[in-house]
Amino acid sequence: MASNLATWGNKLHNGEKTYPIVAQRKRWFIISAVLMLAAIGILLGKGLNLGIDFTGGAQYIIPGIENPEAGPAEEAVGNVVPNQEPRVSVLGDDSVRIQLGEISADQQMELTEELAAGYDVPVDTISFDQIGPTWGAAVGQQALQGLVIFLLLVFVVITLYFRAWRMAIAAILALIHDLLFTVGIYALIGFEVTPASVIGFLTILGYSLYDTVVVFDKVKENTQHFESQNRYTYAELANLAVNQTLVRSINTSVVALLPVASILFIGSFVLGAGTLKDISLALFIGMAVGTYSSIFVATPLEVTLRRKEPKIQKHTEKVLALREGGESDVVVNDDGEVRVGALKAGEHLGQAAQPKRKGRK
Repeated sequence: MASNLATWGNKLHNGEKTYPIVAQRKRWFIISAVLMLAAIGILLGKGLNLGIDFTGGAQYIIPGIENPEAGPAEEAVGNVVPNQEPRVSVLGDDSVRIQLGEISADQQMELTEELAAGYDVPVDTISFDQIGPTWGAAVGQQALQGLVIFLLLVFVVITLYFRAWRMAIAAILALIHDLLFTVGIYALIGFEVTPASVIGFLTILGYSLYDTVVVFDKVKENTQHFESQNRYTYAELANLAVNQTLVRSINTSVVALLPVASILFIGSFVLGAGTLKDISLALFIGMAVGTYSSIFVATPLEVTLRRKEPKIQKHTEKVLALREGGESDVVVNDDGEVRVGALKAGEHLGQAAQPKRKGRK
């Protein structure tokens, strides 16, 4: 199996085998558009389950419980503040977390005693925190500011590195695509959004950007002298770059997702709700959709944005005219897959796409 995978990877890199990812970009755009509209609909209809760090409220953590259950906590809250509905989470094997809205100092003391009696633990072992709504709003504002600053820096760096602002726009749109999808999943399943979740959101942006830049670097290498040859269009050379980095993207994603999946499982089913669960879900979803966007969104978007550039449009028309006139050995089937006719011995699509270098006289 490993041998077959290596052979497949070599064929993709050499251009012996290609998948028409860029040629079928309308298909991927439709899929992404449907997912984004669904995510926006869920966010508007259901909304995010924001933690008390953003909404403000009170939190109790009770350790050392023999049988951690939600019942005693719900009963205690009902006795002291019947107008509030608590969110009770079991942490690990012997702890319980109770979150509710703001309460007075008298209610705090009374509820602490009720919880101690309900779980049969000493009063002084119960920890209490109360977060005001002003602090929560400040956290949300700082998170948005961090996101905006990050996107601006990404635009500047990619524009300077690749000397192509359209690549920067494609990369940023891919990042927004990943973030919106991940946040939509959070809203759909009702996972609580905490500061740890926000850290996870920002982390996946870095991962997605890294994978996109790797693909763009190969696109730049393949298309640097695209006008010096008349066999392939700019879009076909960009598609070759995606195919050449396909195996690498898949391998990197699998290696990254396996430990994150383990952390998600441990945080969700072994330790219960907590920081590990909050951050690992964002990482798992974001890494998976980031791999998808770097392959099926970023480069197809970049090609779409650049196809109307005069030099690219002129070169594309020239290449297609040569094919129609039978002066090219390149064939593109109905699915958009590039096939090469008469190549020299040992030459592959990847080699044929490179411009011929003239030797010194």
